[in-house]
Amino acid sequence: MIIVQTPLRISFFGGGTDFPSFFMEEGGCVLSSAIDKYIFVTVKKRFDHKLRIGYTQTEMVDDVSQIHHEMIREALLLTGVSQGIEVTTMGDIPSEGSGLGSSSTVTVGAVHALHTYLGNIVTVEQLAREACDIEIGRLGKPIGIQDQYIAAYGNLRFFEFCPDGQVKVEKVILDADLRRELNDRFLLFFTGISRKADSVLTEQKSNIKDRMNVLCEIRDMAYQAKSDLQAGQFDAFGSLLHRSWELKKRMAGQISNGRIDEMYDAARRAGAIGGKITGAGGGGFILLCAPHEKHQAIRQALSGLQELPFQLEPDGTKVIFNYRR
Repeated sequence: MIIVQTPLRISFFGGGTDFPSFFMEEGGCVLSSAIDKYIFVTVKKRFDHKLRIGYTQTEMVDDVSQIHHEMIREALLLTGVSQGIEVTTMGDIPSEGSGLGSSSTVTVGAVHALHTYLGNIVTVEQLAREACDIEIGRLGKPIGIQDQYIAAYGNLRFFEFCPDGQVKVEKVILDADLRRELNDRFLLFFTGISRKADSVLTEQKSNIKDRMNVLCEIRDMAYQAKSDLQAGQFDAFGSLLHRSWELKKRMAGQISNGRIDEMYDAARRAGAIGGKITGAGGGGFILLCAPHEKHQAIRQALSGLQELPFQLEPDGTKVIFNYRR
């Protein structure tokens, strides 16, 4: 039996510049971090030749092609596992519509677990690229490539997406005190709105050609945000987060709505410096950056929303149990 733990993520800056249709022309970058909320993928050999897939539903099939769970099906096809196996997924939060990168987290975790089951030694770079191949190449999802990379690598990272297709990965190093202070700046609340990311991302992707100048500005803010972090300028980081969110909303009409704007404005009035919806937009979780002494006032202003306490996570995808016989 194999158990793989893969982190969810919060993307701070640069979202949208990780679409190949943008970075292959202009180059993109993203500042993001894994968080201490996970999706667990288990793989276990079966006595018979059937395939059992367990998630919010249970599938029992005879052939890989019959599996409805797209990411698990394609992970099996990619790794060549075709029979006599059980694959299950379990998450710390409901995965669909969270905006915390759950789809790519499942994909990275499934590929990692299946490679481990086969005894293959793979790098995190390979896991990220194979997850991108599954979601974008095989399934044609209208997404970028940041989520697969942060799920694989973990930690607080700065990714540069180069026009030649290369991805440069940098660990953003902060001393222990700065890292603790950074973590103490954040609040995360569930908006109460779940949505399918595909429709938001499809609109955003279709608008890229007309919004190249906006995306270039979003990209440049990511470089500045990294500098602010490393200098411990957390108020400047929060202000930049606010400006980036205002730009992000120009990428597609579904990214925000009246309810989200009301939540965000209430948080700002209570002391939040900046914030954003954590994923494609339209719902999921809202991230807020504020001095720690303002947190209680913000909680009161958003008392109708469920808070999700979290910490920045140092590790990426990893095998936490490996028993083969």
